Amino acid sequence: MAQTLEHLTRKNATLISIRSIVHTMKTLSAINAAPYEQAAQSIEAYHHTVLQGLAAFVYRTGGVSVLTDTVPASTRLLVAFGSDHGLCGNYNELLANAVVDYSQAQPMAKQQILCIGSRLANALLEHDVTADMILMPPASADGVGRLAGDIVTRIEQLGRGQPLTELAVTLVFTERAEHGYQETVVRPLLPLDSALLQPVQRWPSRSLPDYSMDAQALLAALLRNHVFASVFRASSEAMVTENATRLAQMQQAEQSVDEQLDAVQQDLSNVRQDEITNELMDIVIGHLA
Repeated sequence: MAQTLEHLTRKNATLISIRSIVHTMKTLSAINAAPYEQAAQSIEAYHHTVLQGLAAFVYRTGGVSVLTDTVPASTRLLVAFGSDHGLCGNYNELLANAVVDYSQAQPMAKQQILCIGSRLANALLEHDVTADMILMPPASADGVGRLAGDIVTRIEQLGRGQPLTELAVTLVFTERAEHGYQETVVRPLLPLDSALLQPVQRWPSRSLPDYSMDAQALLAALLRNHVFASVFRASSEAMVTENATRLAQMQQAEQSVDEQLDAVQQDLSNVRQDEITNELMDIVIGHLA
């Protein structure tokens, strides 16, 4: 059915407006990802220092036996980093699938799910899984530290009154992979990896490590900072990949709008040319008559 000039003009104006919105969202996604990427790089250096401190403590004490006892964990906290905003494709659905698959593969009697982002919570509901706690994702890079501190506090509250080895904490998030790809990561955080608690055979420096503060207080501080840095990095990586996913979606949307816009403008040009031709023919016929 032939389209009128008025209809094509409205359609062209609508597509131009949509393209402007898509371009704005694409720009915002590219701008927002940079601060989170810087935060992820910064926490890597901090985390490396914490792990060096833990290695020095283990080397000085000969190992931390209280954390290496083979006691199976009785409580697990799954921390899943999702999104609270749309326009990022199946980002939350993939995370929800990872949470459900991990829970089914390694069932535990007592399990709680801490969900970051309401959209991830809705994706979990499609699998008949209800999040026990829902937190808002950070609105800026400054909010990553706030979120990480809140999660660490909740982990401490959950583990209070029971040995640390009986509490399992697992992080589920999306991080960058090679060649610009992204992958969903399920990373156990607690109990600690046994490799972190094994003293090295030879300290890599001629200055042997030592400490003067109380051993229990030092170990508690090292563990808390290790958990904090791990959660901070997971949150930063999740925000980077979320914005990268949204950027990719907006690029595809922009390309699709451009193709439709070209087609509409071509139709608009043809209709205008037909109307001009018809008007000229009317003038010629009227003159001849």
